[in-house]
Amino acid sequence: MTDLGPVAWPPAPIRTERLVLREPEARDRSAIIGLFTSPEVCAFLGGARPREEFERTVPETPRRRPGLFVVDLDGAMIGMVTLDRRASDRPGHLHPEAQEPELSYLFTPSAWGRGYATEACAAALGWAAGALPGEPVVLCTQVANDAALRLAGRLGFTEVDRFQEFGAEQWFGVRQPA
Repeated sequence: MTDLGPVAWPPAPIRTERLVLREPEARDRSAIIGLFTSPEVCAFLGGARPREEFERTVPETPRRRPGLFVVDLDGAMIGMVTLDRRASDRPGHLHPEAQEPELSYLFTPSAWGRGYATEACAAALGWAAGALPGEPVVLCTQVANDAALRLAGRLGFTEVDRFQEFGAEQWFGVRQPA
């Protein structure tokens, strides 16, 4: 994870038909811990982390940084969407020296299958198009994660490469700027 660079942050909350993308707040701490400690959520991310570890390390007001959006539905956090520069030491790049913006997301299992991830990620990509004009955005997921592959297609990502990382075959895609 690498900083996005000089972007105007924080933006005004981004409103979609059903959701609000905003900065993390103190009230989101428990939901953030729940995401990273959920075996279901982390099934394709190397597994859940110990809850005690997150209870100790997540500050009372979760870290705010450019590119990190909480996804809010009716006043409650249901997920997170992030845009970070893909680290140059990881496999999967369009150009060897590039640190492309990379889209990632996590949603609570209760939010799955309702189109929230598509809606929130599309809104974050719209923000990125204005904040990082002309830059392609990349996405990486395990080939075994069928839901993530379907979402990548709905968002306009196309496959560029496959490689092994974290003990599994990874799908690497790009969404070119409009």
